[in-house]
Amino acid sequence: MVRLKFSIGLNYAIAAPGCDFIFSIHAAQTPHQTVVNELLQISQPVQSNIYTDPFTHTRFLRFHAAAGPLAVHYGAIVDLAHFTALPETIPEVLVANLPGAVLPYLVPSRYCPSDRLHRLAVKEFGHLPQGYSRVQAIRDWVTARVSFQSNTSNGNTTAIDTLVDRVGVCRDFAHLMISLCRAVNIPARFASGIDFGADPSLGPSDFHAYVEVFLGDRWYIFDASGLAIPMGFVRLGTGRDAADAAFATMFGGVTGSAPVVQIEAIPNAEGVLVQPVPVAHGLSTDGQTQAF
Repeated sequence: MVRLKFSIGLNYAIAAPGCDFIFSIHAAQTPHQTVVNELLQISQPVQSNIYTDPFTHTRFLRFHAAAGPLAVHYGAIVDLAHFTALPETIPEVLVANLPGAVLPYLVPSRYCPSDRLHRLAVKEFGHLPQGYSRVQAIRDWVTARVSFQSNTSNGNTTAIDTLVDRVGVCRDFAHLMISLCRAVNIPARFASGIDFGADPSLGPSDFHAYVEVFLGDRWYIFDASGLAIPMGFVRLGTGRDAADAAFATMFGGVTGSAPVVQIEAIPNAEGVLVQPVPVAHGLSTDGQTQAF
C-alpha cells in the first residue's frame, strides 16, 4: 500500500463586493483511495460546505469570501491500495453493455470534440485489437506527437488545437487522448490530481491532469503526458474535461498567485515506505461499476 502526504496552498486577492468559490482540492474517497486524515484552513471566517458527487466521488468545497486577501490551505494523508490487472485480461465494453452512468463519457464535450477526430481515430486505431492494449496505443500515440511546453495553451485550447500545434501542458495531452478514445467508442474522462514523480526540471510540484478510461468494469488510469507516475496519483476530481474538474472556479473579481503544492511518500500503516514506480499492469483506484 502506498501512503502519500500532500498539501495545497492557494492565495487570492478579492475585489469588492466579494467572490463565490467552488474548489476541488479535497482528496476523493474511493474504494481504493482512503483519506487517513485531512485538514482544511481558510483565512477568512466563512461558512463553507462540501458536496460529494455520488458517482465520481469528487468533493466540492463551496463558500463566499469577502473582499480582501484569502488564503486556503488543504493537507491530507492518503492511502492508495490500487486495484491491479494484467493488460491482456482487461477488455473493452460494448456500448450496449455500458453502465448508464458511463454513457456521458462517450460523447463530445467542450474541450474534447471527439466527433471531429472520428476519421483520424478510426484510421490510426480502428484496426487494433480491442482492449487495454488499444487504449495504451492511443496513449503512446499522443505522448509521441505532443511535446510538453509550459504556457502554450489557455482556457480556449481544445484537443484539435493540441493536435495541430503539437505542444501543450498536461491537460492538453489528456484532452487529446480522451477525444481519440471517445472517437472509437471507448469511454474516457478527465481526472485531476498531483504530479508525483515528475521531473524536477519541469518546475515544482503542481496539479496534474490525467485520463481514466472505462474498461471491463472500472476506470483505469493513464498518463498521456508521460511526465508523472500513475501509481502516485491522488485523485481530486473527475469530469468530462477540464471544465468539470478545475481545482478552483470563481464567480467574482479575484486575482491569484501560483498554487503551492507539495507531495511525498511516507511509511504506511505497517511502517513500510512504498515509493510509487512505473508499472506495466493496469491500475485503478475506482470500484466496480455494474452495467445493470
